[in-house]
Order: sequence, then C-alpha cells, then structure tokens
Amino acid sequence: MATDNLELYEVFVRARRGLDHKHVGSLHAQDAEQALEYARDVYTRRSEGVSIWVVRSRDICASQEDDSESFYDPSDDKPYRHATYYQLPEAVNNM
Repeated sequence: MATDNLELYEVFVRARRGLDHKHVGSLHAQDAEQALEYARDVYTRRSEGVSIWVVRSRDICASQEDDSESFYDPSDDKPYRHATYYQLPEAVNNM
C-alpha cells in the first residue's frame, strides 16, 4: 500500500487505569478511525493497554530540544516560582 494518501499518526497507550498515556510509536492511516484500529492491532496485541489515543502528527506543536535554552530562559530569572525559594516555618518539618 502506498503511503501517498495516508497521514502519519502518533499513538499513545495507557497501560492501566489511573496511569498516564505514553507515546508508543507512529503509524500511517487514511483517517483517525483506521489509525485507532491499526494502533490496537500493532501496539496492544497482548492486552498491554486499556486506552489508546491517536493524534495526527501535523496537529502536534512541540518545542525543539535545540531551542530549550531560549524557550525556558524567561523562567530562570523568577526564583519565586520554585519551592526552594520559600523558607518553611519550624512547625512544618515534613513537606
């Protein structure tokens, strides 16, 4: 099957109830329903998951590792956003 008319989907699987979905891979499909079926067949063959998400790769907006310094730099000059900035009273000893 040619992948010319297929879209790339990212697959996320939740192993058990209460856990986060984890990225497990990618696949090509014609639409979201087909991607969900393919993901079920490929990534949960042995009942590894209880929930599957499929997301078109083109719909994901992400920062790049190379840009991390400039992307996260604005928060470095705000130490009050970190819990270590605050002094705890003596009465609070296990926080």
